[in-house]
Amino acid sequence: MKKIQILVAAHKEFPMPKAKGYMPILVGAQKNYKPGISYQRDDEGKNISEKNPNYNELTAIYWAWKNLKDVDAVGLVHYRRLFFDKKPYNLDNVIDIKRVDQLLEEYNVLLPKKRNYYIETNYSHYIHAHHKKPLDKTREIIEKSYPIYLNAFDNVMKSRKAHMFNMFIMKIEPFNSYCNFMFGVLGKLENEIDISDYSVQEARVFGYISELLMDVWLETNEYKYTEVAWGQLGGKNNIIKAVALVKRKIGINTKTHF
Repeated sequence: MKKIQILVAAHKEFPMPKAKGYMPILVGAQKNYKPGISYQRDDEGKNISEKNPNYNELTAIYWAWKNLKDVDAVGLVHYRRLFFDKKPYNLDNVIDIKRVDQLLEEYNVLLPKKRNYYIETNYSHYIHAHHKKPLDKTREIIEKSYPIYLNAFDNVMKSRKAHMFNMFIMKIEPFNSYCNFMFGVLGKLENEIDISDYSVQEARVFGYISELLMDVWLETNEYKYTEVAWGQLGGKNNIIKAVALVKRKIGINTKTHF
């Protein structure tokens, strides 16, 4: 069996999967650590933990990229959003490492089912909910520094579906490829935009942008992937999200991530 490590990102102590192969990781650990939390911290080894307010769970991905050794596959889920083998969606039914190992015999990447925005493209959905400049600047960076990704970027922006949430399980080679591209783009974006006057929510911009980079990377590299059932513990706030969608369509900016 492959050595598979699935990180479970959390900003404080929560109930966690007990299954083999799952590693709770405390994101933004410099600020969020409290005595008694036994999770792996994202501020150990080479890290960008201090960027957690702007990078969200990407600080866990970066920690894994730079510090996990001798693993065959790496994954990231969240304390509330996880991959599941079966219903009901609870911590006892998270996807089993043996099942992950079987899937990775055939596929390079496992992702959540795509989110469908139906009446909005990925681009319009983003700019109705967030500042427009960072996404437009991302395209400029890709055009200049990563031109082989430009067609895929434009295709993803026009699409009404996307693999969201920064959830995945990947073999180590595609994982390294993904991190090189994603952190490369975001590092350049940091130098191109000023977020000093952004709200706390909007300051998470690099985490938001990264969600759209997943399919850009995937389409360009053509890694073989499959989608895995996922669920959100505690519900998905579908009514709130529907109201927010209507507000955005009539020009009222509103929270889009829940």
